[in-house]
Amino acid sequence: MTLGLSAQNTLQLEKNQESPKASLSQVSWLAGHWKGEAFGGITEEMWSPPMGGSMMFVFKLVNEDAVTFYEIGHILQVDGTLLLQLKHFQGNLKGWETKDETVDFKLVKIEQDRAYFEGFTLEKTSTDEIALYVLIGDTEKKEEVTFAYKRVGTSINPVN
Repeated sequence: MTLGLSAQNTLQLEKNQESPKASLSQVSWLAGHWKGEAFGGITEEMWSPPMGGSMMFVFKLVNEDAVTFYEIGHILQVDGTLLLQLKHFQGNLKGWETKDETVDFKLVKIEQDRAYFEGFTLEKTSTDEIALYVLIGDTEKKEEVTFAYKRVGTSINPVN
């Protein structure tokens, strides 16, 4: 189910709906080094190939030649489905979330070139471009933000 006109690309699980079966191989196209623009600055993400039951990533936002914030996270294969988890850090690496807290996004639906997590959609738009759609804001008012990325350099090859 979509959340209205401001959320055209993100979905939420229905009450009592479970995440579908999925594997990391279905999102392995994320592996690589990506750059784009958002929030008035330059964004960068690096995704590792699937290994050890996860795909890890790091994110950085740079405004006016200074890091605004970082994210570190992963897509974890757990109980036959996927879970996207992340933590935020200020530019000085001080965490936003408490010590053991993560921001979790359960899988809602998976397609060949799209993975819908609750409020967070990953899309392969071409071989060298991806888009991430994220619902941002408090529970009262959320806005869908688009992060459009282009591949930087050569791709990261999956480990066999």
